[in-house]
Amino acid sequence: MGGLRKHFAALTIFVCAVFSIGQLAAQSATSLTLVKAGRLLDPRTGSVLAPAAVLIEDGKIKEVGVPVELQKKMPASARTIDLGNATLLPGLIDSHTHLLMDDIVLPAEAERSRRYNGDYVPAQILAIVESPSKRVLVGAQMAREDLESGITTVRNLGHSGIDGDVALRDAINAKRLVGPRILASGRKLAQQEKNGYVQSLNPALAKAVLQQEFLEFTGVDGARQAVKDNLFYNVDVIKVTVEDDTSVEEMKAVVEEAHRQQVKVAAHAATQGSIQTAIDGGVDSIEHGNEVTEEQLKLMREKGMFLDLTPTFYGDFYTKMSEATIAISPARLDKLHKEDARDTQTYNSLVQRVLKSGVKFAAGTDMDWHYPGKTRGQTSVSRFPALHEAGMPSLDVIRAITANAAEMLGWQDRVGAIEPGKFADLVAVAGDPLADITELERVRFVMKDGQVIKNELGGH
Repeated sequence: MGGLRKHFAALTIFVCAVFSIGQLAAQSATSLTLVKAGRLLDPRTGSVLAPAAVLIEDGKIKEVGVPVELQKKMPASARTIDLGNATLLPGLIDSHTHLLMDDIVLPAEAERSRRYNGDYVPAQILAIVESPSKRVLVGAQMAREDLESGITTVRNLGHSGIDGDVALRDAINAKRLVGPRILASGRKLAQQEKNGYVQSLNPALAKAVLQQEFLEFTGVDGARQAVKDNLFYNVDVIKVTVEDDTSVEEMKAVVEEAHRQQVKVAAHAATQGSIQTAIDGGVDSIEHGNEVTEEQLKLMREKGMFLDLTPTFYGDFYTKMSEATIAISPARLDKLHKEDARDTQTYNSLVQRVLKSGVKFAAGTDMDWHYPGKTRGQTSVSRFPALHEAGMPSLDVIRAITANAAEMLGWQDRVGAIEPGKFADLVAVAGDPLADITELERVRFVMKDGQVIKNELGGH
């Protein structure tokens, strides 16, 4: 009887071991995915691997090489995705966006003309009339639409309520929602009583908007406390709006407090004065930088600061959106066309000076607009080719929204390139984006974390 029990115990152990080995083998096979394509572009070097294959294991890139070699390392039961002659790229990065804003209504001419910053009034009022829960749900839709258009990582820089983008980030990370990786900034920091976003609004409304959208500060101590208040909500980055009369001491306080917690600072600065204050304060990136001078670009290069270009309204984007949203008088339309031409020339000059200066640069969309007939993602990716129209080579455009952006975010070890160890965030276009940068507006395949989000190229 004892011998029988021993035999049965040994048999049980053997069966369990075989079952476990089978499970491990099955897990090993199913966790491996091979993505094949006609070409793979490395944005940092500009080199193209053709044909190309990417071996993915447990959501990360395991190896990159030619298909014939990597296929030898694949179990027969592993998944292969053949994208034909498509071009593989790293997932795109929008380094400046506003997922929880979807400005659908542009005010009529009379209303715009009687208000400072009139275009933003409807969006700011929505910040207080909509519930925080609804704003997060709208953000969830915007996030998914961005991802479906190939944007796998975003840095959300404000206009999200107190912690709406933090909640959205956490829900996506927990896989309760589908969306890009999010670096959340919570509320924007702004100098008290110098906030142009609410200038000329009813004081009662202005106060309500400010409470939800901004952390106001006065003086060095106030600046430090504003950073601490925002970090309480577990933000990833500090966004600060710099005015011409914001002091360098205040900016240094913001930067020192953020850096003490290993958090970067992104500064909204468009005028020469605000840009200089941001530079002297030691920020990590200057957002917009429209009036930056050659001397300031030199200082930024020496300090290793990034300029985050935002060609949101390049060309006739705003005019077309306005025409599709509101009634415009012929006089107003003529004025808009003239402004488009003038602003386009100015931005062309900015891009050329940036390229010549050697300063580090990335690109974001600054998107918070609803463009009729387009999803948020389609509207967002339509802004990237504008940099090429402004004179930036296609490869530099792609770098600005992949490798460069990853470095600016401090995530170069995770995203921005198709390399072993990085997240398996891949996109593919049918053509050659170096020859036709508008291919970025027609992303046909999207993968995040090794999971296929969209595939219009077949080859499952």
